[in-house]
Amino acid sequence: MKPLYTAVVTAKGGREGHVHSSDGILDLALKLPQSMGGPGGNGTNPEQLFAAGYSACFESALALVARQKKIPLADVSLIAHVSLNKSDAGDFDLSVELHGVFPGIGRGEAEKLMQAAHQVCPYSRATRGNIPVKLVVGAAS
Repeated sequence: MKPLYTAVVTAKGGREGHVHSSDGILDLALKLPQSMGGPGGNGTNPEQLFAAGYSACFESALALVARQKKIPLADVSLIAHVSLNKSDAGDFDLSVELHGVFPGIGRGEAEKLMQAAHQVCPYSRATRGNIPVKLVVGAAS
C-alpha cells in the first residue's frame, strides 16, 4: 500500500482537551456535549469530527461513482449522523446514518448511487463489519 496523504493530529486532554494538526490548519478545543453531562459550548467532539470526515469522503465517493455512471449531480449534500451508543453491558460503540440529498435525482437512482459510493468510500470500507452504517436517501427528520 502506498500512502497518498497522511494526516497527523495530536490530541491532548481527551474529550475535554484540544486537537491540532501538524500543519496548524486544524486547531480545535474539545468539549463534552451537554447530552453527555458536559458543558457543551465552544468546542467540538470526536463524533462531530468523524461525521465531518465521513460525510466529506462519502460525498466525494458519490461524485466519483456518478461520473463513472455519467449521472450529473448538482447540489448534492451528505449529512452524517454519528452516534456514540452505550450497550446494556456498559460498552461504548459508534453507529452511523448517512443521509444523501439528491435534488433532481429519483429515489431509486439515488439509492443505487449511495450503495455504489458505500463500496468505494475509504471510511465505509474501514467501518464495514465494525459498526452499523445505515444509508438513507433524503434529509433526516
